Amino acid sequence: MKRLVLFFFIFSAVLFSFGANAQTAAPADYFAGKWSVVAEGTPNGDAKMIVSLERKGGQLSGVILDAATNTEISKIDKIEETEKSITVYFVGGGYEVFLLLEKKDDDHVAGSLMNMFDAKGERVKEAK
Repeated sequence: MKRLVLFFFIFSAVLFSFGANAQTAAPADYFAGKWSVVAEGTPNGDAKMIVSLERKGGQLSGVILDAATNTEISKIDKIEETEKSITVYFVGGGYEVFLLLEKKDDDHVAGSLMNMFDAKGERVKEAK
């Protein structure tokens, strides 16, 4: 009887650990939402944009918006995503460009535009 109780205890502990691991392994959707991003020192001056991302069917997609007018500049062609960074590919100024953004804290990112221009961004908080 003691072995049967011990068996069920170990079995329950193993199931609990798998369940706890599954809950912590699911990544938070950090990059979804709007980000106000500035790429500093481009040939046309600092490039200010809004990167608007949403998750559809498990994949991130979105658009690049003009920061001043909130109008669409470009659709995002492709997004490469890791746990702590994303690389967004889009057409800007007639050229195919990419923007790397890495998580700094809950509301800030840093990275580069085309690995040439420093970029920094802040989460756009919607007014409630």
